[in-house]
Amino acid sequence: MFRKVSILALLLLTVYWAEAQYISHVLDYTPAPGQFINSAPWGIPQSAQSIVGGVNGSLCLGSFGGSVIFRFEEAVENHPDNPFGVDFTIFGNPMANWSEPGVVFVMEDENGNGKADDTWFELAGSDFYFSSTRRGYSVSYSNPGGTVAADVPWEDQSGNQGFIRENEVHIQPYYPLQDSFPGIHKDVSLYSGTWLEGAVDVDHPPILISARRAFGYADNQGRGTAPFTIPDNPYTPEVENSGGDAFDISWAVDEHGAYMELERIHFVKVQSAILHEGGWLGEVSTEITGAVDVAPAPELSGITDLLVIKDLPTEIDRTSIQLEGFLFRQGKIVEGSSIRWICSEKWAVVDEEQRLFINGTGSLTISATVDEEPLLQTSVSTLITQGTSTTIKEVNAAGNFVLFPNPADEYVRIAGVDGASVTLFDSSGRMLKQLPSFRVGMEIITGELVPGVYLVKVDDGTDGVWLRLLKQ
Repeated sequence: MFRKVSILALLLLTVYWAEAQYISHVLDYTPAPGQFINSAPWGIPQSAQSIVGGVNGSLCLGSFGGSVIFRFEEAVENHPDNPFGVDFTIFGNPMANWSEPGVVFVMEDENGNGKADDTWFELAGSDFYFSSTRRGYSVSYSNPGGTVAADVPWEDQSGNQGFIRENEVHIQPYYPLQDSFPGIHKDVSLYSGTWLEGAVDVDHPPILISARRAFGYADNQGRGTAPFTIPDNPYTPEVENSGGDAFDISWAVDEHGAYMELERIHFVKVQSAILHEGGWLGEVSTEITGAVDVAPAPELSGITDLLVIKDLPTEIDRTSIQLEGFLFRQGKIVEGSSIRWICSEKWAVVDEEQRLFINGTGSLTISATVDEEPLLQTSVSTLITQGTSTTIKEVNAAGNFVLFPNPADEYVRIAGVDGASVTLFDSSGRMLKQLPSFRVGMEIITGELVPGVYLVKVDDGTDGVWLRLLKQ
């Protein structure tokens, strides 16, 4: 947590950072379609100049792929004495339950020509290692034409299709107009970049949610208080100082995901990273209001370890789902960290492969910790809906018993069973195996079974419980 300093120290820091540099030049503004595009103050070419020289501008990047490239007057140094290790802060306009994350890239002016024509390196934020994150993702938008708002069709590289929906509030065309953005094709435009799944829930109005990412994305964290040159700790959820989203150049990775050792950078690119409708809030679209360099101040310190787990869907109607979690130290992933999972309900269990198996319904909270930092904890909650139980509906409910892994390969275990009689049947009802006293940790060997559906009866002295097992 941010260490409190005296009023005198804060005054000294304010004076020290009085000359801190803000954005000096916007080199490119290429918005994707969106409800604010072609409309002042957020989506016209002049909007790009509003983010120069401060943090109170107004620039919308539109839907997925929209971007802005800017620079500071001087190079931003990757200084080890910067607070929390961060080097610059980007400000947006997220709300309490509505973040619109943008991926950030950095570039060093290696050839010294003052142009952003060298190599871009992505700053790997908290979602970079999730299996759902897609780099090199492409979307084409088609201009519906006309002089008023109309749904803008899109199609991605996999053939998925959708629309940027028009609404009654913004009545101008949403596709970037040729007169204002001549570099964008007037009929069909292609955008590529890093796509984030995010955690968007617009199916339970009036509450709409686009959840904040843990760290490392623009338009993600709310604004704090001046002086905006005193950065926030990106590894804590609280807004402690300036707010906004602080970035460490050390998070830079190459195209293979390997960390780079950049001493300084000259150019920054922010790219809108989520492709999702936002209900009455319109599409998810990254907004930028400014950015500021950070100066060394090692006396400001705080927690720099963070445990991140992937968001679960608001509701789950499956019998199993893959969990993902990573330990970060100063924003860099700690390889080989061992995560321990705890489920709030006995009818849910997590196996050695971090797969959650579900055999009940209701609210479920999953907590995680790591051996390296046992005090670090995080959790995620979801609702397990009707129809998710692995029981066979025609027979008794499964209670607190869970088969895992399910589907099974070489073996299967049963959580919640200790001393019960367990019997394995094939789908025709023929008994295959019987284990009269099944104990915790025991396995039912399934390697010799042919792929298909099997039944497992657990007799714990009541009426007996039937479970369905899938052998793969």
